[in-house]
Amino acid sequence: MSVMAEYMMRTPLSEDDVRKLNIGDIVYITGIVVTMRDTGHKRAVELLSRGEKLPVDLKDLVLYHAGPIVRKVNDKWEVVVIGPTTSTRMEVYEPEVIEKTGVRMIIGKGGMGPKTAEACRRYGTVYTVYPGGAAALQASQVKRVIDVYWLDLGVPDAMWILEVENLGPLTVVIDSKGRNLYDKIYEEARKRIDYEIYPKLGIK
Repeated sequence: MSVMAEYMMRTPLSEDDVRKLNIGDIVYITGIVVTMRDTGHKRAVELLSRGEKLPVDLKDLVLYHAGPIVRKVNDKWEVVVIGPTTSTRMEVYEPEVIEKTGVRMIIGKGGMGPKTAEACRRYGTVYTVYPGGAAALQASQVKRVIDVYWLDLGVPDAMWILEVENLGPLTVVIDSKGRNLYDKIYEEARKRIDYEIYPKLGIK
């Protein structure tokens, strides 16, 4: 793995932008971010399977697994707090979403599985995580709500189109080579247990 690097990126992201990222790198995003959780992913896959278009073209954009808390002030929406949703909820849908939309970056928490990792490798996408417990900080990085769709799913599960500035720090957990940072950490921990800790304890 290469030395960790830090990047300031702006949407739309190109495939070249994403291909240079490695697991462990830190990214800050400025531009357009679209939120979708599991019910939104389900609807998106159903629409795409029928050959229909989504309300927003996700190609080269950033998809955020999040359900923001919002308020309406003078007919305009404002994000009060926003934090990542557990991404494994989206694992069943994400490979197809990546393939059919051309989304370049996903933000969430908790990691994703091998099918998503393979889709990231094939189509030039990365999965990143935002640290938990920083919902108020993230809200300060949202400059405005551009639009919202699918409010019939409920406010947290609607598709929110947000303009953000320096959203992050985001850690690259799955890169476009299909490598998974969490798998690497687990492998290194397993080796340390087997070859360092167990021998000291006299366990074979």
